Order: sequence, then structure tokens, then C-alpha cells
Amino acid sequence: MKIFSAMYNMAIRWAGHRHAPWFLGGLSFAESSFFPIPPDVMLAPMAMAKRHKAWYFAFITTIASVLGGLFGYLIGMFAFDLVEPLLHQAGYWERFQTAQHWFEEWGFWIVFIAGFSPIPYKVFTISAGTIGMALAPFLIASLIGRGARFFLVAGLIWWGGERMETALKKYIDIIGVVVIVVAVIAYFLLR
Repeated sequence: MKIFSAMYNMAIRWAGHRHAPWFLGGLSFAESSFFPIPPDVMLAPMAMAKRHKAWYFAFITTIASVLGGLFGYLIGMFAFDLVEPLLHQAGYWERFQTAQHWFEEWGFWIVFIAGFSPIPYKVFTISAGTIGMALAPFLIASLIGRGARFFLVAGLIWWGGERMETALKKYIDIIGVVVIVVAVIAYFLLR
């Protein structure tokens, strides 16, 4: 079964769409405040399809993600009572409480780490607003963390070029299965 190959080929086709940068920006914004799918899944194929625009796509992803993070911050600050039941339903409540505790100890650094890592960044944007973290450090940490992550993705694609594309096409189904297995194991271990 070659489901990941088909999804990869579809992502490459979408990446060539004339409105793809807008879709990338929208996905990046949404993921930082409420949507579960990270923008890397669109950024990487777009950078692969148009390597000469890899840095531009990373820039769009970074700015839109930080703006989405600001939106998450505002949700936490002004509408947390409306969001709290959704955090419970989505299974993010324990992560949210952990994030609040981390904010008390590390503030800036936790936003930076959440921005760079695959940790659900949205949990930390909402948490930052809920606890009233100072806005300037929040934005700076978000810009540095998210920018480092997305420029790293674009850079790896740009640097790897055709070799990366060939390797991805050859191993995408194996990579996809491994990622799902690791995600399922991580889910059960972190529950």
C-alpha cells in the first residue's frame, strides 16, 4: 500500500498551485492557535516544488505562524472560558496545565522551545495569554523559535535538492509508517 506516496504527490501538486502561498499562510496561522496539522507538511513540498522560493515560503510560514500565535495569545487572554471546554474535549487539558507550570518557571524559553519543536505550539500560545505573559518576550520567542524551525525545514529542502526529492520519493512510505508508529507510541507513553 503506497498511501504516503500518493499523499506526497498530491502535496507536490498543491504546492504548485498559484494560491499555494496563501494556503500555506492560512495553515500556518491556524496551526498556531487552533488547528492540529503543522505547516511543515505544506512548507516542505512547496520548497521542494519551487526550490528558488524556499526562503520566501519559510518567511511566509514564520510570519503567519507568529500572527496565529498572537491570536492564540489573545484567545487565552480574552476568551479562555470559551476555549477551556474545547481543550478538555481535544485531550489538551493536561498538556495545557503542564504548559502553565512551565511558564511559571521558564517563560521566554518555553515559548521558544515550543515554537521550534513539534510540541503543540497552540497550547503554549493560549497558555501565554491566559497567564498574562508579557507580549514582547512572547512575540520575540515565537519569532525566533518558529523562524528557526521553518527556515531549517526550507534550508534542508533547498540544500538537499534533487537528492532529497529522490530519497523522499523512494522512502516516503517507510517514513510515513515510522512517523505514525512513533506518534502512537508517544501518545500512549505520554497519556
